[in-house]
Amino acid sequence: MLKRTLIGLLRSHEQTGEKAKDPLLKTRYYKLSKDELWDEVTAVLKKTPGYKLLHEVKNVGEIVAERRTMMGRTQDITLTLFSINPLKSAVDIYSASRGSLGDLGSNYRTVLDIYKQLDRKLAPYKINN
Repeated sequence: MLKRTLIGLLRSHEQTGEKAKDPLLKTRYYKLSKDELWDEVTAVLKKTPGYKLLHEVKNVGEIVAERRTMMGRTQDITLTLFSINPLKSAVDIYSASRGSLGDLGSNYRTVLDIYKQLDRKLAPYKINN
């Protein structure tokens, strides 16, 4: 956590992906069609306090939300959903803070929070890589 805070002094964004060095930031896979995953992800974001859905582009697989941090800064969060095959889909997240200063690791915590919510709700469908 300290390392994340130190990185956050300089950096004001975080993203997940296939090649992420941090295992907690690796792409999440689920045994659901992209449409089913879309419905679950939007439902989780709508029910989670602090997150506000701004934009949904289903055909592209992009959900844009924002969140206010305890320090009053706004984070722009983009979730990208993609279909691997008809019965398997994945989610990646990009979170960035508005403003020029680092985020002290808050985008990292936001990404982990969203993944935790999704993993809890979609536990029966999660594919461990």
